[in-house]
Amino acid sequence: MSWLQRLAARFRASDEDRSPYSDFWFTPVGMRSAAGTRVTADHAMRLSAVYAAVRLIAETFATLPVNIYRVAADGERSQARDHWLFPLLTRRPNRYQNAFEWREMLQGHLTLRGNAYCEIVDDAKGQVTDLIPLHPDRIKIEMTGNDPGDYRYVVTNRDGTIDRFNRGSIWHLRGLSADGIMGLSPIAMARESIGLGLAAQEYGGRFFANDATPSGGWIEYPHKFPDAAARQTFRESFQKFQGGKNRGKVSVLEMGMKYHEVGVNNKDSQFLETRKFQVTDIARWFRVPPHMIADLDRATFSNIEQQSLEFVKYCLTPWAERWEASLEAEIADDDAIEVEVDFDNLLRGDSAARSAYYSSGILNGWLTRNEARAAENLPPLEGLDEPLRPLNMATEEDAERLPAAPSAPQPNGPPAPQPNDD
Repeated sequence: MSWLQRLAARFRASDEDRSPYSDFWFTPVGMRSAAGTRVTADHAMRLSAVYAAVRLIAETFATLPVNIYRVAADGERSQARDHWLFPLLTRRPNRYQNAFEWREMLQGHLTLRGNAYCEIVDDAKGQVTDLIPLHPDRIKIEMTGNDPGDYRYVVTNRDGTIDRFNRGSIWHLRGLSADGIMGLSPIAMARESIGLGLAAQEYGGRFFANDATPSGGWIEYPHKFPDAAARQTFRESFQKFQGGKNRGKVSVLEMGMKYHEVGVNNKDSQFLETRKFQVTDIARWFRVPPHMIADLDRATFSNIEQQSLEFVKYCLTPWAERWEASLEAEIADDDAIEVEVDFDNLLRGDSAARSAYYSSGILNGWLTRNEARAAENLPPLEGLDEPLRPLNMATEEDAERLPAAPSAPQPNGPPAPQPNDD
């Protein structure tokens, strides 16, 4: 049997054991994969590809600056660093976390569980002073009416007590949702893929724990055991003296017994291919380029930069839009306030690309020299705030008002008229 067949047979046998001592009755419904492994958000993080993908998204997102703008009636935007939301998002959202840790934690919850929650704490003036994160596994939704918006949050505290919060007291960030209330859990959706990866990882651990030889073999016995109990007693005795600290010692077989070891065949060699495929499969679920979680099989110098840009465009940008829309609608609650996650640092490119970008903007007049210096974290210089105007270009309207250039003299014709100084 191949390693996959033996693995499936082992877990089929465990599923059939429904005795009071079996794990079957203690496994939550819907949390076991077809491979037999128990898959939860915490179990999934034991798989290196899942941990790498979640950490990549959460850490990268937490490094991005968050800007708050005040939009005037004519559409002009100006930075609103004096707004009360600015220090919460950029300095200290609560009394025990800084902004990076807070955004990393919430994005990790959102990526892994599909939901992230914060308790909104305000002062006597009604101004928000703290955004305290809550663990998604401790929160349930309790419907209070027939309307889809009639619900509240039930939070189980660490000491076992239960608190109930109305919608205005909890900031709820949700991922892709089927009902508009709860986000779908990526781990629940990817349960079979992650379960297969965990099963292969456990199989590999057992394989190398057994000195990199297949677990199992068979004993040829020319006679017959008197009953099943005698056969079971012999099996347990043999395993006892060949396992643990006795592994590797010479066994002595009696009564003409012969031990036959199961060798590794070509099908067993697919184990490594399966583990490699699972990395690509997990990257697909989290929409991250495989090379960013250390799978470089298909990465080349010609496509790795493009894949990195796709990570920003198709993975991080939708998450940023969720944050921006939720903060504007549920926290700021002000139509004149816009929240924007800045991706400039990820899209800067190398020094040659940035130099060409700044040169194009400055020479064409849509970027000032001090704005270019600010983008490079350099202090402004006096006299560099005015945009440059190309002298060889003008708008169509300005061109009609400009005086016509004097015509050149025609060959064999009269000389061009000279301006009269009088």
